[in-house]
Amino acid sequence: MSDTAPTRADFPHVCPLDTRWADNDLYGHVNNVTYYAYFDSAVNRYLIEAGGLDIHDGPVIGLVVESGCRYHAPVAFPDRLEAGLRVAHLGNRAVTYELGIFRAGEAAACADGRFVHVFVDRHSRRAVPIPEPVRAALARLTTPAPDADASESGT
Repeated sequence: MSDTAPTRADFPHVCPLDTRWADNDLYGHVNNVTYYAYFDSAVNRYLIEAGGLDIHDGPVIGLVVESGCRYHAPVAFPDRLEAGLRVAHLGNRAVTYELGIFRAGEAAACADGRFVHVFVDRHSRRAVPIPEPVRAALARLTTPAPDADASESGT
């Protein structure tokens, strides 16, 4: 991701998120660690709804192996938020998501981050291929790498 805040148009999927009273910290804004819960909620909601991932009894689960976040503007309860989601890299057993957290209706992200899932067997915790229905859902969110358009056009 670039150094500037992404915009809503950068994300093919957007879902609503609500702040909670407990999200605020002593400084009166949503605490930095809470953004990771927002990322986790947005990703898993998408995997469940669009990919059919069974988080309770399915044979395959996604484990977070890396995450990061950049903050651009504070948010606070009772702000209504939206999470933008795209797939930056879709491998055989892992996926890298990029996310943006937006105040409802605003174009620029208040925060953006990345989140990497490795899909594993629920019991052995060994990496396995991403299940086909999940892979198909993730493929719909795959975006070209930055500057891909420029290299394809010869500029």
